[in-house]
Amino acid sequence: MEFKSKIKTIEWVDNYSKMVDQTVIPYEYKFVNITTGENMFHAIRDMIVRGAPAIGIAGAHGVVLFAQEGRDKFSNTEDFKIWLIDKAEYMKTSRPTAVNLMWACEKQIEIIKNSKSDINGLIEELKQNAIKLENEDIEINKKIGDYGAEVVPKGATILTHCNAGALATVGYGTALGVVRSAFAKDNTIQVFADETRPRQQGARITTFELAMDGIPVTLITDGMCSYFMSKGMIDMVVVGADRIAANGDTANKIGTYTVAIAAKYHNIPFYIAAPLSTIDTSIASGKEIPIEERSHEEVTHINGKRICAEGVNIINPGFDVTPHELISGIITEKGILRPDYNKSISEAFKG
Repeated sequence: MEFKSKIKTIEWVDNYSKMVDQTVIPYEYKFVNITTGENMFHAIRDMIVRGAPAIGIAGAHGVVLFAQEGRDKFSNTEDFKIWLIDKAEYMKTSRPTAVNLMWACEKQIEIIKNSKSDINGLIEELKQNAIKLENEDIEINKKIGDYGAEVVPKGATILTHCNAGALATVGYGTALGVVRSAFAKDNTIQVFADETRPRQQGARITTFELAMDGIPVTLITDGMCSYFMSKGMIDMVVVGADRIAANGDTANKIGTYTVAIAAKYHNIPFYIAAPLSTIDTSIASGKEIPIEERSHEEVTHINGKRICAEGVNIINPGFDVTPHELISGIITEKGILRPDYNKSISEAFKG
């Protein structure tokens, strides 16, 4: 039985990008239309759209939006291409850690460089490529889900951190794609979701979409995972990823590294679920992954209210890096990659 998720996070419609506004979940579930390249840049930066695969597709859409805006500014196709490549490079800078954004923008840059069409023809090529990437994302996630479901024990309780679900992708999800595929085979599967401070993506978003799909979910605070592991209440951990190095070191939402250490101590399998587009083979290890430093207000305030003393020092990295030694497997659309990750990742890209 195939699981049907009710959520589609981002979609190209006519001449604009339609997306779920994730800043207002769970209070509202609404869509916004992004009609300019600059608006898309800010939608990614301000996390109206978030999750590595989703912001990749948003980046591809953003290049099309810039192209549409530039249509009447140029009579010469080559000048248009130079301008548009610069805009695509700019779009890459909206957030630094998730490599899917750079990957998708680069796919659009390849179209720009190789196209033999006039300006209107090139814009159509870029639009069709963005739609293709969008549709492929869902199919890739379903493959990830099906491969991951094979290692989920019957009746398992799965811990996840942050949101790597339908709302972090075009639809279905990576880590939650594994949950959805496993639940389709065994409806006794359940999820424990870390709240994920400071932006509470687990509390706000993961619990929201699992409840929407009727999958049992229990919310816990970030500091509780070791307690439940010690009680034998967690069978496995599955999380997403924002960038994976060639050796398997993985950047994911801040706090993931802590969960991985706790899982290792309690002999609980810890899996990453991510498409191959999240793997950056140009970097040897996680030491080379840029870590986004986010607004201090995310830490000092909750729902607009200050929760700490004025003037206190704040450091707010958005991500941490889990060393490959703590990872049981990386679940991809090509199957589950196992250590030695340098070897298995290299083989996955050859296959």
